[in-house]
Amino acid sequence: MAGKQNPREMARLKRKMRIRKKLHGDEERPRLSVFRSDKHIYAQIVDDSRGVTLVAASTLSPDYKAMEQIKGKVEAAKRVGALIAQKARENGIGKVVFDRNGYIYHGRVQALADAARQAGLDF
Repeated sequence: MAGKQNPREMARLKRKMRIRKKLHGDEERPRLSVFRSDKHIYAQIVDDSRGVTLVAASTLSPDYKAMEQIKGKVEAAKRVGALIAQKARENGIGKVVFDRNGYIYHGRVQALADAARQAGLDF
């Protein structure tokens, strides 16, 4: 990227790299990765050994858009968590490794994780 980087974003990326050195998803327990932007939240389940995204859901996905519209980003994160868990179960995935991607486990990230656990994912 050209220009100066945001120091908070640089710190998050350093945390992300530190976490990813230890965290690895495989066929038995793929990695549930979360990305958070200002407006949207994205979650995907990745098999790192093959380098393949197995399941993905976000506030921009057609499945989410088909649901009744709600207010609030935390509520949206809960819906995305439930949606990713539902898609994972349909694809025979029950256990995952949670990758918070350098974000603090709080707010939207925590809401997504809790909703995915309640919907049947084990991590």
